[in-house]
Amino acid sequence: MKSFNIVDLHCDTLMEVYLKGHTLENAPGHINLEKLRAGGSQVQCFAVFIPTHDCAQRYGVTESAYDYFTHCADAFDRQMALYADVIRPVRCVADIEQNVKDGKLSAMLTIEDGVAVDGKLERLQEFYDRGVRMIALTWNYENSIGYPNSRDPQEHMRPLKPFGIEAIAKMDELGMIVDVSHLSEGGFWDVVKHGKKPFIASHSCARALSDHRRNLTDEQLRALGEKGGVCGVNFCDAFLRLDSDMTTVDDIVRHAIHIADKAGIDAVAMGSDFDGIGDNLEFKDFAGFPMIVDGLAKRFSSADVDKICHGNALRVFKDVIG
Repeated sequence: MKSFNIVDLHCDTLMEVYLKGHTLENAPGHINLEKLRAGGSQVQCFAVFIPTHDCAQRYGVTESAYDYFTHCADAFDRQMALYADVIRPVRCVADIEQNVKDGKLSAMLTIEDGVAVDGKLERLQEFYDRGVRMIALTWNYENSIGYPNSRDPQEHMRPLKPFGIEAIAKMDELGMIVDVSHLSEGGFWDVVKHGKKPFIASHSCARALSDHRRNLTDEQLRALGEKGGVCGVNFCDAFLRLDSDMTTVDDIVRHAIHIADKAGIDAVAMGSDFDGIGDNLEFKDFAGFPMIVDGLAKRFSSADVDKICHGNALRVFKDVIG
């Protein structure tokens, strides 16, 4: 019997559903229900990625960030109702445990880019009530919370805004995970300083191995580990190796080893960024996850593979969302 043990902290599949009209059954990308089952999914985090600026133009999005979130979350709810015999939404660890007992897949709703918060703390409560359990504070543009990563060293060190510090305090109070992927390094250190609970980088890699502005330095990785958080290894080829146009299992394992060395084994997780990255993947899509597990097993003990694949992420879920 297949073991359903993968917790993946980030995918962009809801764009396929909301903007392109696919369903979780027929989505042609990296993730659909069949591929989740074949790959051994336990929990898939489905991000509402909110297109703004030139990205909104590229996708033909004209509605406000708040309206986009609302409509995309509605689409998520419809998919959950439509395929309730296969996959169920989760709001706490007990929901995940029940789904495992019932043989169901679990789906967690998250947000990529806090732009929809728009300086209103009450929005966080509203999003929490909708089922959101994780928010990436920024994407690639400034918002009311803070600033994005940047190639410019001075820009990259810009801190959270005063409202951003209020926002992470409110998220800690609610039981909503703070996600620092895409955030400036200055903002990262403010989360370390002001956050009271473990936080995550849902889909990032090690900058020492690939000098991409989205990746975390060794110092950041150590701080993340000390705070009890996790870094979900991103499967984007450039994040794994700057000069590569192919995502390989070996490169994913290489980053997992480095993150474990700098942050501790308890800080390594999976954050594929499926349906937000290219298709040149050695393992093709989520159904190929057993290849990654096999690759990890060559370099880690079985207990540590379990931590990387699901245990570490589930611990953070328990610590933050309950």
